[in-house]
Amino acid sequence: MQSGGLELLQCALLQKKKGILGNLNPGKRIKIRDLIQLFMHMEQMQSAGVPLLDTLGDIRDTTEHDQLRDMMSEIFRDVSDGSSLSEAMARHPKTFNNLYISLIGSGEETGDLTSSYRQLVKYLKWVDQMQAKVRKATRYPIVVTVVVLITITIMMTVVVPQIVGFLRNLDQDIPWYTTALMSTSDFFVEYWWAILISPVFLFIIYKALRSSSEEIAYRFDLWTLNMPVFGTLIRKINIARFAQTFGALFASGIDVLRGLEAARKTVNNLAIIDALEGVQEQVHAGSPLSEAFNASGEFPSMVIRMLKVGEESGNLTVVLDQVAEFYTNDVDEAIQGLIAMIEPFLTVFLGGMIMWIAVAVFGPIYSSFENIDF
Repeated sequence: MQSGGLELLQCALLQKKKGILGNLNPGKRIKIRDLIQLFMHMEQMQSAGVPLLDTLGDIRDTTEHDQLRDMMSEIFRDVSDGSSLSEAMARHPKTFNNLYISLIGSGEETGDLTSSYRQLVKYLKWVDQMQAKVRKATRYPIVVTVVVLITITIMMTVVVPQIVGFLRNLDQDIPWYTTALMSTSDFFVEYWWAILISPVFLFIIYKALRSSSEEIAYRFDLWTLNMPVFGTLIRKINIARFAQTFGALFASGIDVLRGLEAARKTVNNLAIIDALEGVQEQVHAGSPLSEAFNASGEFPSMVIRMLKVGEESGNLTVVLDQVAEFYTNDVDEAIQGLIAMIEPFLTVFLGGMIMWIAVAVFGPIYSSFENIDF
């Protein structure tokens, strides 16, 4: 500081400031809910006529999120130097993906940033809700399966050996189901560690195979779409995600081809992505949107009919919102049905294991009583 001709006059700890973004978590990565509050703040300030630089400065000064504060400082500086908001945000691709940049850029072109912020808030809230549903659909079966696997391992390595140990010394023929239980118990005692880590090992192999070849990854995704129960759920989640994204882009004034390109990147199933690439090519060649989706063969007839109605009536935005809402509710019902199906299945499975142990143990004991001469 002295070499620059500056002199320190006073220093003090920076106090936490309260504001619209004051409840963001400090020291953590920027999450979707942080972005929801960010764009809500920007929408409110823009609607009130506050200049963009003042809005960015207010967010920078009031947030308690360290990463967000640093990022907003850089965006404030770039906008002050003459960059547009979309250009400044594009320099932070880990936080603002192409979809966000497209919506902000569209608002800058039309002069209606408030509408772009509103579309972003609506979209991000939907994404947050959908992610919560997907986590519920995936975590519950995984957690329950792990619990069942641990329970069976404990039963076979601790409980069963103590119960059936004396059966080996009985001077009588042991039934096949008891022999099978003993062999299973011996296997668990010997290889319990392999049984517990096998799900992790299989997951690693799955990820490695997907990374090794795009063709293998495509085959995996196509296979998951054809799975009973899970395949239907995966298809509904991807259709809902695409419809919500495409609807938000189209409502913001982005043309159909750019909207298809951006919305396609939000889908994570390669089979559906391949179908959407075909849709984009056909639309570029001049085909109506509904005909292009129908030719892909990956979208239900209801979606095709609704898109056709939207094209004919000129209310495609409303129709896309209705498709997204329908499949969002359908996903929720499918997840509830999946959980309701898993619970009785696992209950029956555990009950069958306990019954097998009981019959295998007490059957020979009762047989030995019959051979005792009283």
